Amino acid sequence: MPAWTRLKIVESFFLFTTLVTPFYTYADEGGVPFWMSGQYASMAAVPMATGWSLVAMPYVYSGSADKSKTFQHGQSVNAGLSTSMTLGLIQLGYVAEEKILGGQPYIGLGWGPGTNTTTASVSVTHPNIDLNRTNTMTGGSDIYPLASLTWNSGNNNYKTYITGDIPVGAYSPASLSGIGIGHGAMDAGGGYTYLNNTTGLEFSGIAGATYNMQNNQTNYKNGVDSHLDWSVSQFLSQQWQVGIAGYVYYQLTGDSGSGDKVGAFKSQVAAVGPQIGYVFNMGANQAYINLRTYKEFWAKNRVEGYATIATISLPLGK
Repeated sequence: MPAWTRLKIVESFFLFTTLVTPFYTYADEGGVPFWMSGQYASMAAVPMATGWSLVAMPYVYSGSADKSKTFQHGQSVNAGLSTSMTLGLIQLGYVAEEKILGGQPYIGLGWGPGTNTTTASVSVTHPNIDLNRTNTMTGGSDIYPLASLTWNSGNNNYKTYITGDIPVGAYSPASLSGIGIGHGAMDAGGGYTYLNNTTGLEFSGIAGATYNMQNNQTNYKNGVDSHLDWSVSQFLSQQWQVGIAGYVYYQLTGDSGSGDKVGAFKSQVAAVGPQIGYVFNMGANQAYINLRTYKEFWAKNRVEGYATIATISLPLGK
């Protein structure tokens, strides 16, 4: 039996996450959405093996926006942004043997440490104007609970999920940088994976929408966001997989709140890049590593740059 017929890539979606995890690139308040685009890739909707699992997701991002673009973050309005972020996200999860509505249930909880450095060429915090302002923040992320159901029918696999953001991470409205987003959020959606058990051809898509609560520290409320993560890949052997992956993020409704100084500030971005995967054994179980890099484009009201994500899925047993 080929390896890809037995393997489930446990993509981290914590929110969120997937892992739905926010990544600190600037739309929404400061240009920062809850959803971490690119967290889902290959075999995102394939049912997982029952029992406990641990997913580690190292994440590195670097991006910028020119001085003609202004972004509000907390108490300041900023132009000429550049930002870099490194996260080490982990998600502990459990797949039950008992099915619900014919689907396989999964529950998980995600968190991770990280460092974010953001620089603004011009930063205005009434009445002060700062040039080349830089802030660095190091600390823990918000907490991201996740629940999902997956179904399998031959080469076809289906997923539905719900996730959210518990805003306990490192955040300050007085800083340009942050690890948490300063407000709660709920995200729900679903997806599909085609996995040909004979040829090893795979393609996946996970789509969802995020509802954001108001940030009570800034009285700023992000609009409703939509997102799509996708992947196309081919297993070259029982161990190696190659392909491409991408994402699209689009804000559906504008920002609001008494603290909003920049109006609707609707944002968008897309990205594409290569991916490679490797299957290996841990005792009687299979583990998986996936590495992918994205080049962003089509950005509006946010920074644009590069993201590199690794997913390391480790089975822990019953």
